[in-house]
Order: sequence, then structure tokens, then C-alpha cells
Amino acid sequence: MTPQVAYFPDIPAPDADVAEAARQRQGQLTKPAGALGRLEDLSVWVAACQSACPPQQFTRARVVVFAGDHGVAAAGVSAYPREVTAAMVTNIAAGGAAVNVLAEIAGAGVRVVDIAVDTEEPESAAIGAHKIRRSSGNIGVEDALSPEEVVAAIDAGRAIADDEVDSGADLLIAGDMGIGNTTPATTLIAALTDSEPVAVVGRGTGIDDAGWARKTAAIRDALYRTRRLSADPVALLRICGGADLAAMTGFLAQAAVRRTPVLLDGVVVTAAALAAETLAPGAKLWWRAGHRSTEPAHTLALRHLELDPIVELDMRLGEGSGALVALPVLRAAVATLASMATFAEAGIED
Repeated sequence: MTPQVAYFPDIPAPDADVAEAARQRQGQLTKPAGALGRLEDLSVWVAACQSACPPQQFTRARVVVFAGDHGVAAAGVSAYPREVTAAMVTNIAAGGAAVNVLAEIAGAGVRVVDIAVDTEEPESAAIGAHKIRRSSGNIGVEDALSPEEVVAAIDAGRAIADDEVDSGADLLIAGDMGIGNTTPATTLIAALTDSEPVAVVGRGTGIDDAGWARKTAAIRDALYRTRRLSADPVALLRICGGADLAAMTGFLAQAAVRRTPVLLDGVVVTAAALAAETLAPGAKLWWRAGHRSTEPAHTLALRHLELDPIVELDMRLGEGSGALVALPVLRAAVATLASMATFAEAGIED
């Protein structure tokens, strides 16, 4: 039996009164009603999350990249060897990855955390402060985590969210880094949405047909062991998820507890979001989807969360990259609601 996870309190909803005030302000700005399209909806959401109209521009947007290896990579489900994970943690820490470049453009800070990278020593004490284990188990043949490890990973994500919010973060993005991680992510989505593997399995980092068949078989075998557990996100994370996915789940749920808006990234992060919404109902009200990746499971997960992506650029990198591309759009939404003149201020009569 899985131990009881530390309780997530009831999730508060964004401020409905402020949302209405933001909608009314949108109707007073110097433009035709609805002319800014979804920017208007996004601005209302930010205002409601901040309980402030007009909303404030984000001053400390933060990306946390959750890194972890997965034993299922040994089954040939990825186009790259799992040694790449540790190398990419070093690259992110040094500022040389796509997430670093895009974060600089979007005005966000980057933090990488080693949750389950298959190395003896983390890159640094800070990066490895929340490490659960070296690589999660091969979900095709064994559980990803022990009952104690899945609880520890969820609590690690919760602690990381608290640390970021306590340090002043006003927008959070979860990113992922881990060779083979789309396999457990797709398995989680299939289990939580009661979907067949062949309908949700994608190409990940660019696998060929044989790799796709191996990936589908691993997901099928993992799903067999999770039958009748679709209502238990902790058990699913333990059996067919992984330490990084469990940590992201805790991170996303706790961000909602702390009333902090989140931009979701791709299929791995959104798999964790599905688990977080099951674990802490109502958390999804604090999230928006940054983008839609090319992975079919991502579209399925977004549909279940009732979230529409801000951008669609056929990205499939992870790291938080798609959410970072969407962040300037969200900033534009905030700026228009906060800084445009109203008809009255512009001296335009009704």
C-alpha cells in the first residue's frame, strides 16, 4: 500500500470579483470590444490570479527544470542514451541550453534540480538538494518508485515551489530533462484518461518505427500493472511515473496552494499536471498551457484539463522551452490591460 501523502488543502480559486473588474476594464480600453482576442482572456486570468486590476507585470518569473533518468530508457525507447541527461544538467547549469536562451528573452530565471539523474554525485549541492534516487525504475517490468520514494518526491516538489514563491516568484514554469521521460509521461496520461497506448504514443526525441514499437510495448506492460488505479495518482506515479514526474506533481499542486500562476510546458509537465489536478482538484485554475507539443498524448492531456495552448510551433524539446516562448505573449496581455488608455482617459466620448 502507498503511504498517505501529506495533505494538500482545498485549492482556492482565482479572484472572481477581480476577474469581472478586469473584463469591465477591457471594455473601456481604446479598442473595439474583443479586438485583442485571447490576450484579453489571458489578462483577465492574470488579474484574477493576482487579485489586482489592473494586473502587475511579472517581475520574477522562474523556470524550474526537473531532471531525472528512467530505467525504461534501457529498453530502447529513446533516440539518445541516458548519459545525455547528466550532460544536459551541466549544460543548463552553465547557461548553454535552449531553456537558458529562451528564458533570457522572456525575462525569466532558470533553476535546474536533480531529482533522479543516474549519477553518483549531483552537479552541485544545490542542484542535488532534493535528489530521491539514481534513476527511476524501468516501468516496463517494475515499479518506478517505492512507496516511500513517491511521497518524498511529491514533498520535494512542494518544497521547491514554496522556496520559489517565498523568494518572490510571481510566475512559475516547470521544465523537464530526462532521456526516456516521455514514456512514463505517456503512460500516466493513458492511465488517467483511460486511453489505449497506440492512440497516445509519440516519437519523443525522434525514434524510428522499431523504437516506437518498443515504447508502445513498455507502456502497454506498465498500464497492465496500473489497471483499476486511475483514481489514485500517487499509486500511478509510483508504478508507472518516476521521481521527476512526482516532484513536478507536487510542484504544480503547491503553486496553486500558494496562489501563484503557472505556465505549463509539454507532454511530460502536462502529465504531471493531470496527476496534480487529481491530487489537488481545482489546481488547474491556476495554470495556462504555454504550447502544444507534437506528442499526441499532450493534446489528450490538455483536452482533459480544458486548457488551450497559447502557441503552437510544433516544438518537442521540453526543458520549459514551449512555455517560455509563450511567456512574452502573456506579458503582452498584462501590458495591454494595465497600460492602454481608456476611452475616458483618451477623451473619446461614448
